[in-house]
Amino acid sequence: MSLDMMAAILFAATILERVVELIISRRNAQWSFSRGGVEFGAEHFPLMVAMHSAFLASMLAEFLVFGPEVQSNIRITAMILAVLCQLGRWWIIQTLGYQWNTRVIVVRGMERVRRGPFRFVNHPNYVVVALETVVLPLIFGAWRTAIVFSCLNALMMRTRIKVENEALKALR
Repeated sequence: MSLDMMAAILFAATILERVVELIISRRNAQWSFSRGGVEFGAEHFPLMVAMHSAFLASMLAEFLVFGPEVQSNIRITAMILAVLCQLGRWWIIQTLGYQWNTRVIVVRGMERVRRGPFRFVNHPNYVVVALETVVLPLIFGAWRTAIVFSCLNALMMRTRIKVENEALKALR
């Protein structure tokens, strides 16, 4: 199987995975709201969704326009790291259970999760997202996308982490 074919399969799997995430997130949001959950940072959420959508489109567009402009060994390493990111992402989702969401929704009185990857990092999902923002484009040799969206993601994560920390403090 060619490297480009493997990249295409991984891209399709990433899109499918994001759709599954949205379904789980919607279910978990309903669960949280039914228990008095309060959403924080709703104003930045549409921008975050637009950024992530543009990221996937940019990665594909750059590949189609320029082709893979990095060496095969970098692309293969990026594929391995992308798969590890997915494993990390699902470890996080599994650990948080119904508390996991793409939005910032906090239910008063619920304990902050400190098991699984949260034993090591306060916001492990953002570590995974930051790494994915670099490695997913490199699978396609889309280094421009990796640079631009890593910068945009850093700005978004600065806002997002601040909102999450404030939400956790506000609803203790």
